[in-house]
Amino acid sequence: MTTPLFDIPAPPLVPVEGTARGYPVRRIFCVGRNYAAHAAEMGNEVDREAPFYFTKSAHALCLSGATIPYPPGTEDCHHEMEFVVALGAPAFRVREAEAMAAVWGYGCGIDLTRRDLQGQAKDKRRPWDLGKDFEDSAIIGALTPRAAFGEIGDQAIRLAVDGRAAQAARLSEMVWSVPEIIAHLSRFYHLGAGDLIYTGTPAGVGPVAPGNVLEGEVDGLSPLRVTIGAGA
Repeated sequence: MTTPLFDIPAPPLVPVEGTARGYPVRRIFCVGRNYAAHAAEMGNEVDREAPFYFTKSAHALCLSGATIPYPPGTEDCHHEMEFVVALGAPAFRVREAEAMAAVWGYGCGIDLTRRDLQGQAKDKRRPWDLGKDFEDSAIIGALTPRAAFGEIGDQAIRLAVDGRAAQAARLSEMVWSVPEIIAHLSRFYHLGAGDLIYTGTPAGVGPVAPGNVLEGEVDGLSPLRVTIGAGA
């Protein structure tokens, strides 16, 4: 058997509310433009034919409570508050009516975006990787099991920066529902346990700066908090 040349890092673990066990993260999928008001503030229209996605590597994960360096290579890093879905069972080519069977739980998340680099990529019709997939860019709070959270409905989602309200909406405002997202995404991937889906951000995204404290909440979930430190 071939042996690895170097140690392989263990998968990052996300705390689970009420237990000492952690949720191991395999992959991170993110839904773009899933709130109409956010799409409009960015000068875009919602694609109502199908959702679209970008991905983040597991190394991008950052747990609530951390102080993280301001990301390198950017002068315009933005916060994007999100409702995160954690899968716990396989899902491949599932129907919407079956999709929720794959859901293990939910969490609060923030997608940090190097907006200037994302804009440059858009202008040149290039991938968004430099703008989206970087260390500490997928912030997440402790997860809550699906049964404890209940049905997804009109729960509020909000973000405050230094105690001032920045983003606020309702989960019912998502263009694509969680079952629709899982059913569509499962046409292209063998989804399964360890996969996180960041379901999009409401309007109100904006820049962060060193010293900022970001606090995100979704009704019924453990809140998250992260501090932006000096540049890396």
